[in-house]
Amino acid sequence: MAKKHLLLLIVFCGLHFFANAQILKPVSWTFTSERVSEKEAILILTAKIDDKWHLYAQDIAAGGPEPTSITYTASPNYVLVGKTIESPKPVKIFDETFEMDVKWFTKKAVFRQRVRFATKDAATIEGSVYFMTCDDKQCLPPDEVPFKIAVKAFTGKAINTKEVDAAVVPAEVVVENADTTVRVDTVVKTTQVVPDTLATLQAVEPSIENSQSLWAIFIAGFLGGLLALLTPCVFPMIPLTVSYFTKRGGVFHAVVYGLSIIVLYVALGMLVTMIFGADALNDMASNVVFNLIFFAMLVVFGISFLGAFEITLPNSWVNKMDSQSDKGGLLGIFFMAFTLALVSFSCTGPIIGTLLVQAAVEGKAIGPIMGMFGFSLALALPFSLFALFPSWLKSLPKSGGWLNSVKVVLGFLELAFALKFLSNVDLAYHWGILDREVFLTIWIVLFTLLGMYLLGKLKLSHDSDVKFVSIPRLLFAICSFSFAVYMVPGLWGAPLKAISAFSPPQGTQDFDLTATKGAAHTNSTEATVAKKYSDLFHCPHGLNCFFDYDEGIAYAKKVNKPVMIDFTGHSCVNCRKMEVSVWSDPAVLQRLSEEYVLISLYVDDKTALPENDQYVSSFSGKRVKTIGNKWSDIQASKYGINSQPYYVLLNNEGAKLVMPQAFNLDIQNYVAFLDSGKKAYQSGAYVK
Repeated sequence: MAKKHLLLLIVFCGLHFFANAQILKPVSWTFTSERVSEKEAILILTAKIDDKWHLYAQDIAAGGPEPTSITYTASPNYVLVGKTIESPKPVKIFDETFEMDVKWFTKKAVFRQRVRFATKDAATIEGSVYFMTCDDKQCLPPDEVPFKIAVKAFTGKAINTKEVDAAVVPAEVVVENADTTVRVDTVVKTTQVVPDTLATLQAVEPSIENSQSLWAIFIAGFLGGLLALLTPCVFPMIPLTVSYFTKRGGVFHAVVYGLSIIVLYVALGMLVTMIFGADALNDMASNVVFNLIFFAMLVVFGISFLGAFEITLPNSWVNKMDSQSDKGGLLGIFFMAFTLALVSFSCTGPIIGTLLVQAAVEGKAIGPIMGMFGFSLALALPFSLFALFPSWLKSLPKSGGWLNSVKVVLGFLELAFALKFLSNVDLAYHWGILDREVFLTIWIVLFTLLGMYLLGKLKLSHDSDVKFVSIPRLLFAICSFSFAVYMVPGLWGAPLKAISAFSPPQGTQDFDLTATKGAAHTNSTEATVAKKYSDLFHCPHGLNCFFDYDEGIAYAKKVNKPVMIDFTGHSCVNCRKMEVSVWSDPAVLQRLSEEYVLISLYVDDKTALPENDQYVSSFSGKRVKTIGNKWSDIQASKYGINSQPYYVLLNNEGAKLVMPQAFNLDIQNYVAFLDSGKKAYQSGAYVK
């Protein structure tokens, strides 16, 4: 799945191509070292990134674009200490194509690795960095740059890790690239020298994305607090508690009560961070164990809200807090708030749990704190506001069966949300138990049942009789049924962009009508041809592609057809956009199916070539070891370009019929492109 998505990203290749194609190299690397003690050093790998381009970070979940990875050649002379630390903090965005968050760097990225040596002598460390780059229009195939970093012998005292702007020992660096070998002597200045742990080397640079993410967590918490107010454990407490304060003229006490609620829940958020730690929170989103635990938790919470049982805390805790609240004074008010938190736990616990789960998987240490602050603020405001304006109490609706209905609705939502975490694990391990249509089927059933419940057609054990359907219930029922109907076409492959962030990717769909559009045009002879690599790659829309250049050309000669070479990639976003928006058009699909032999070459595939098929490229000087290396080398050497998508129309001798094209969503342009290639083929014309 990751490989398929990899070519998706590489698809950002192509709007800004000049008349003469060019090899793009938007990232340049330098490699340095710092000797920080007698037997330890820091390796520093610095990427300088051209404007408008970005380099992907190390932490990219499976199924996304290719992350930056650094490999060090094993040696008995040294060991790596800890993880490679990257700085500054990468930008994090949600990518709709991959249906996941991705992280990247712009302008500059620095990767630091602590190394411990057996002696204080000079040493050389070899390895390679594997990376992928994109801009807003195109992506380049993943590239690998080997390096040799010379670390000089330790000759002086250990560097004081608290010093600032300390001089660093010069290091000779050898950068081996495809085209040149560059030797650089550098003296590096650093504003912070390496401490005992590398974690503090990460630059703390607040970003707009961080702020937006934390605000989203806060808003989610606030909305969760508003929902908690409408549960049968909390709502009846509002008039009782407010009356207690107003009878004693204690507006100030009511405010203290509200602040105590905030302190309690924020402390809970801090406790979560302290228990798990920032590193664990960063790993939660992609950690299989955490995802399974979260799934189980939310299922239990959902079943509890539906009325199967109540999640309560020990009565002894409640009684103890209640006795403390009788002492009076500010401390007594604090324990009153504590008692509310304990008594209402059966209703607030599942909401709090869900919020903490969501805050945790955001991967930020402050996330649980922000979530609980939003939750507690919404929970505390009514108690303080109604104490300030007691006449408002008259406008409160009376308690009744509707409070339990709120719990049941939340139960359905908890069950639906739980599936997302199970889906994460299912995709990571390729279990195939929660494919897209299975996921959608469960959601359709859940939201259909929710609509029936809101209309009073489905009654649970704790529900009151619904004598009539109120307007709010009717409106919510309409929304629930409409959402269920919206998802139904997804069972046959409709994209359902509104829920793409939650549902499994469309590639997991077993029955997809959108993938069979080309089947009606398939030539029966062509369909029977056994194609090389067909077990690894698949064509969109039921088209019959070849995945090997030589095999496709040979077949084109046999059937006397022109060829279209589709340089594509698993993670190429623009490639997928072209396939979905342009290739799906009937006019384009008919031409690709009947008039051309289509050869799709995945330039980023990592499948190893047989040993006897590997070679050293005369173009780049690199060893071609994988299928992706081979097609990438052909694209760069033959056509002078290394970005995707890139479409080349050839005759069956391999000569270009017309000038190639890249990313362009204009369907009429693409039809004209294919027609011009066919006309040139029929007339025997070609271009150099």
